[in-house]
Amino acid sequence: MNLILWILLGLIAGWLASVITRTNNRQGTLMDIIFGILGALVGGVIMNFLGQPGITGFSIYSIIVATIGAVILIWLGRLVRS
Repeated sequence: MNLILWILLGLIAGWLASVITRTNNRQGTLMDIIFGILGALVGGVIMNFLGQPGITGFSIYSIIVATIGAVILIWLGRLVRS
């Protein structure tokens, strides 16, 4: 059940990040999930560095942290490609 919640959190966070960065028309659901899950890891590391808790379970706070991480990943991906 925990894996399903991580995938769901990744889907929501990845989708939000793709809407924020306007890449939702170019990437599919699978990329949204991948960016969301990796974004959760990146966002958790950043929040721990700032002295805040990282991902704390399936909550609004965790979705925000994962979305911030996914937006950063998408932004870095754009820098590398250009």
